[in-house]
Amino acid sequence: MNDIATCRTPDRRPVVGIIGNMNILNAEYAVHAGGVMNSEAVAQVAGCLPLIIPSDPRFVSVAELLDLCDGFLLTGGRPNVHPSEYGEEETPAHGDFDRCRDAITLPLIRACVERGQPFLGICRGFQEVNVALGGTLYPEIRDLPGRMNHRMPPDGSLAEKFALRHPVRFTEGGVFHRLMGAPEVMTNTLHGQGIARPATRIVIDGHAPDGTPEAIYVRDAPGFTLSVQWHPEWNAAGDPVSRPLFTAFGQAAADWARARRGVVALRA
Repeated sequence: MNDIATCRTPDRRPVVGIIGNMNILNAEYAVHAGGVMNSEAVAQVAGCLPLIIPSDPRFVSVAELLDLCDGFLLTGGRPNVHPSEYGEEETPAHGDFDRCRDAITLPLIRACVERGQPFLGICRGFQEVNVALGGTLYPEIRDLPGRMNHRMPPDGSLAEKFALRHPVRFTEGGVFHRLMGAPEVMTNTLHGQGIARPATRIVIDGHAPDGTPEAIYVRDAPGFTLSVQWHPEWNAAGDPVSRPLFTAFGQAAADWARARRGVVALRA
């Protein structure tokens, strides 16, 4: 089987902008990076061309990204959304931040929702979608009464850290139920923060057993806005939960690209 999926336009694969994260390589060299598993999921399952975005307003603008890309993968990342973005004071519990990423992703999400341009939110990206539309976050889920520890295990191999750890139950007959073909699925969990107050337009369509929101979409949005708190990019081609999510996202990006090509052709 060809290891690049066939969901593409006649001219080229749809371009998916993968939101990069700032990292320090070898303790001194600043880089904008994206996990290889993100690129694999976008290329091999979504059938799109992965393009890592330097998420810093000094180098790119939201308008340029909207024009360049057909969809966006809002990746996970160790830094958290700054609490000032949802009206709260910074505390040690909020962890580390990436204000440059905040400055790109939050307006980008709002623009995509308005335009109908597709995005898939993962972990931090899931939280960004809620904040971008007016919601709030808990700084540390495991400190809440009755909640489990959703953080990544500190030890073990990558396979052990990304192993399936808890079920997520979807709304009966809802978007995720229909997409997955099942009312409940098993997922990994590698996050510290989570949704506190959902934004008005956010529909929580799936929960962990402790009540933590795990699957959302934007109500009445004209495009693909599915976002999940877990990490479906791990083993995306082989996991029965990850594969339909990335396949549907890739189709949405292909539809956007095809529609845009049609507009360009008409203008020409």
